[in-house]
Amino acid sequence: MFGFLRKKKKKYGVPIYISEPTIIYHTQTEKVVLKVIEEKLNSNNFIIPSDYGLKPTHHMIKDAEVFVAIGIVGKFTSLVCREIKIAQELKKRIYTINVARKGDMVYYDFFEGIPDDIEWLSEEETRKLYEEFRREEFSGFMKVFLGDRKRQW
Repeated sequence: MFGFLRKKKKKYGVPIYISEPTIIYHTQTEKVVLKVIEEKLNSNNFIIPSDYGLKPTHHMIKDAEVFVAIGIVGKFTSLVCREIKIAQELKKRIYTINVARKGDMVYYDFFEGIPDDIEWLSEEETRKLYEEFRREEFSGFMKVFLGDRKRQW
């Protein structure tokens, strides 16, 4: 309520395109990832696809100096894979954050470049991964891993 009254944070630093799986749009995980990127790269000048809903945003990659790919549980979704290829073609500086859960703890591992051990998923594999997450949602795993979309942070 009254979100429009919140003071908007002043942007600083180089433009950074955040390539993220749609499953983390508007979650606590997304907020934490943005904080990690701001701390590591000294910039909060983000181009965030979730700000545009489900509209394609890959054309905005050219406007960024830095590209950050978000992996979840050691996997890049098909959307993130497509955007990485665009960033590579445009010769952007690329970083990766892998979001993983160990027990009740969620870890945000930050890497320069693309780690060799992250799996690149196809459209079908991405769909299956999302189905697994949705099934887990009812057990509470999703709230621990991604955060409750309804709760403010």
